[in-house]
Amino acid sequence: MLTVAVLISGTGSNLRALLDAAADPGYPARVILIGADREAEGLAHAEAFGIPSFVVPWDAFDSREAWGAELDAQLQVWKPDLVVLSGLMRLLPPALVQAWAPRIINTHPAYLPSFPGAHGVRDALAAGVAETGASVIVVDDGVDSGPILAQEHVPVLPDDTESSLHARIKPVERRLLIDVVRRIAEGDLDLGARPQPH
Repeated sequence: MLTVAVLISGTGSNLRALLDAAADPGYPARVILIGADREAEGLAHAEAFGIPSFVVPWDAFDSREAWGAELDAQLQVWKPDLVVLSGLMRLLPPALVQAWAPRIINTHPAYLPSFPGAHGVRDALAAGVAETGASVIVVDDGVDSGPILAQEHVPVLPDDTESSLHARIKPVERRLLIDVVRRIAEGDLDLGARPQPH
């Protein structure tokens, strides 16, 4: 059974989808720990599912490195097989990435490498593209620049707003995340092999 820690900043909608998937006895992974960089709304999912949680407040530390060191310390207590960034709106410091790589994955609301960063949906709309998408990647030291594990296109409609487009991307993100975690757990996806999409 693959053990998973999930790190969030907001409502944790991807986290909730993963928790619902893992509630199926046939799903080969379990969320054992939920962490956040602030008192996030999504921590309520930890309480609802009886999963340990922690907060390492971003603004309580003098540097990203000090924050990352405390985050690492919390993760090391539980030693999950996989760390999932689920809407964590912070760039992890290199030392933390190196400590867990390649066992850290992230979801992103764009068809990478197009539109990395915190405003992928807004940037896709501003660029006037006909389609964007969702991606699941291995985290590296860059901004949404790691190896791509799975991705899928989502069309941009003529009357789309940032909100409406994001609402259509989110279910795709959730489905990709659940599938990627399952494939990692079943040995179908080797993070060490740094797979690329076909």
